[in-house]
Amino acid sequence: MNASQPEPALTVSAGHGSVAEVFTTFLKLGVTSVGGPIAHLGYFHRELIARRQWLDEAQYAQLLALCQFLPGPASSQLGFALGLIRAGWLGAFAAFVAFTLPSALLLVAFASAADYLAGTHGQAAIHGLKLVAVAVVADGVRRMAKQLSPDAPRALIAASTAALIVITNAPLIQLGVVAAGALLGQWLCRRVSTVQGVAFPLRYGSRTGTVLLVAFGILLALALVAAESDRPSVAGVAAGFYRAGALVFGGGHVVLPLLQQTVVDSGWISTDEFLAGYGAAQAVPGPMFTLAAFLGARLDGIPALLGAGVCLLSIFVPGLLLVSGALPWWRSVGSYPGATRALAGVNAAVVGLLAAALYDPVWTSAVIAPTDFAIALIGFVLLAATHASTFSSSHGAWAPIS
Repeated sequence: MNASQPEPALTVSAGHGSVAEVFTTFLKLGVTSVGGPIAHLGYFHRELIARRQWLDEAQYAQLLALCQFLPGPASSQLGFALGLIRAGWLGAFAAFVAFTLPSALLLVAFASAADYLAGTHGQAAIHGLKLVAVAVVADGVRRMAKQLSPDAPRALIAASTAALIVITNAPLIQLGVVAAGALLGQWLCRRVSTVQGVAFPLRYGSRTGTVLLVAFGILLALALVAAESDRPSVAGVAAGFYRAGALVFGGGHVVLPLLQQTVVDSGWISTDEFLAGYGAAQAVPGPMFTLAAFLGARLDGIPALLGAGVCLLSIFVPGLLLVSGALPWWRSVGSYPGATRALAGVNAAVVGLLAAALYDPVWTSAVIAPTDFAIALIGFVLLAATHASTFSSSHGAWAPIS
């Protein structure tokens, strides 16, 4: 190469891997990636960027920015996109299956054993999982507030959102506060720096991306108009979990209030079951959205494996459609200042959304006695200390945008 010529956009090994390589790499991540969505970003960076050099640091940061820009499970979207860039569509599906399947199978197994936990010891174990949920969600609120509402305007959006949700407790208010966050972001988040979008090496173009985005929109419209029922059906369950996956900004813990609205408020699953599953989801590696597998396996009137499969696919599909559809457009959309400000406002509202969920149902149903408070507090302190020591050394290049 002539020394005067610019370096190509990719100086690493993107687009030159095999499906088998992607599958085995993500299977390793799927059985070892504990610690929640933020931790997964560190595992991906260490294994795929620092060690295998699938992308360089700047490209990884851009891909992470895109996944945070979109609703859906950010770490799973990131893994899907990395597989897509590395080995095409089959690589993307291999990455998703390998990263998701281990935790999904573990949670289905836990759902099958849940009926044997009706005794005193079983109920104590379930209560312990609920206290785990308190510590994990509290730590999630702390970290998200630090990253996504670091200044007074965004802290105001977050606090107002939390107060509004706790006071009203209306089913549609969650969608309203996310939309309000985007609008307020245009006004209150003008100092947020604009992300400069880049083009990623893909085997398809903007036309395919448009088709994928249209498919996402059509399925979301169908899910929004689907009739609700007191009894779960395959179609109703698919619609409810698709809505949750399509409308959750921030991924991970933030899906908690949306899933609560879908399965608890509808009467499909009790609060105790829901929080026990959520606590169990913290104990297994892989994406937290696999909580959907536990919930699907516990639905009355639907076979466990069918329910788990429908819920799992329904909650993941919208985020995967969005990220694969948006990849060809990221260079232009990601550089638009209005989009960056809207994202900042939405992220701040998401902090408030999760803070409200921390209070109800997580805190109100788990912390009953002073000993419960002490156990939850110890768990929270341990989590905060663990995350601080684990990620402080590698936070720079792949840190979430704020």
